[in-house]
Amino acid sequence: MLHSQTHLRSRPVQAGHLRAFEAVARHLNFRAAAEEMALTQSAVSRQIQSLEDEVGAPLFLRHTRAVELTAAGAQLLQAVSQALPRIDAAVRHIRQSAGRRHVSVTTFASFASMWLIPRLEAFQRDHPDIDIRIEASDSAVDLEMADIDVAVRYAPAARMPPAARRLFGESVAPMASPWLLKSGPPLKKPQDLMKHTLIEASDAYTPHLEWLTWRRWLDANGLERAQPKRWLSFNYAYQMVQAALSGQGVVLARPPLVAESLARGELVEVFAPQVFPQARLVSPMAYWVLMAPRSAQRPEVRAFADWVLAQAVATRAATGEAEDPDLVNDLD
Repeated sequence: MLHSQTHLRSRPVQAGHLRAFEAVARHLNFRAAAEEMALTQSAVSRQIQSLEDEVGAPLFLRHTRAVELTAAGAQLLQAVSQALPRIDAAVRHIRQSAGRRHVSVTTFASFASMWLIPRLEAFQRDHPDIDIRIEASDSAVDLEMADIDVAVRYAPAARMPPAARRLFGESVAPMASPWLLKSGPPLKKPQDLMKHTLIEASDAYTPHLEWLTWRRWLDANGLERAQPKRWLSFNYAYQMVQAALSGQGVVLARPPLVAESLARGELVEVFAPQVFPQARLVSPMAYWVLMAPRSAQRPEVRAFADWVLAQAVATRAATGEAEDPDLVNDLD
């Protein structure tokens, strides 16, 4: 008998029993749960009894006129109330996308907000039958394992696989809103920055991001010990740029990510590189696009990747970046 009970309790729990349990736990009433599920009250009671047998512990205290969760029931409800909605959402997504062409894209949050999303309407206009799903995450996704078709990555060339296509490189330069340049202290030379608030990333001083720091830029421009009027730090690049757009200070921005704002005159590059050679500093990082191996032959995935590459050509032209090889193994 002991062996049979152990074997029973090691089997996967039936999903129907979990739905009955969740309904009873939510209503704390067998009759209301039965009505919601279009079952008889006795059928729901049998499902709960079977679930309790499988779990090996009572889930409810059954009083004459009320039902109460036990400690085991409360523990199970916490897990079930999170799992069932996620399962239902996944099924809804599968049903909605069945038979439709779609492309799943992963990239980091700042790139999605500042570069990809503002341009996405053009792709959707030209490809109205392709659905796009963007997952913004600062953690790299394994394209061999995840349900992702295209990844946009931020990394040095040495860390990218041979199939990666280069979008554009990275540089940083002081930028500000026209309003700040007109109303604030003059900005004619790098020393004038000390009269302004300088905006930068709060995590920029970690070793792998040090080339994005104001300290590096100031050192390169002969201001090793200089301190600005004040510092203003943010977690994400798009937050930094938003602060600069509203005139709160001068940001050390990446031209490829703010090319649209520069073109519209919402941001201005403070110092011309022709006059100040160190005004725009190049970093070892670049932006890349990769297709998942299992997705690379799908026409909609190739169409999206080709569109991203075409948009990158326009960005390089707008920022004055020289033409670069597309393939990693063509780079020195």
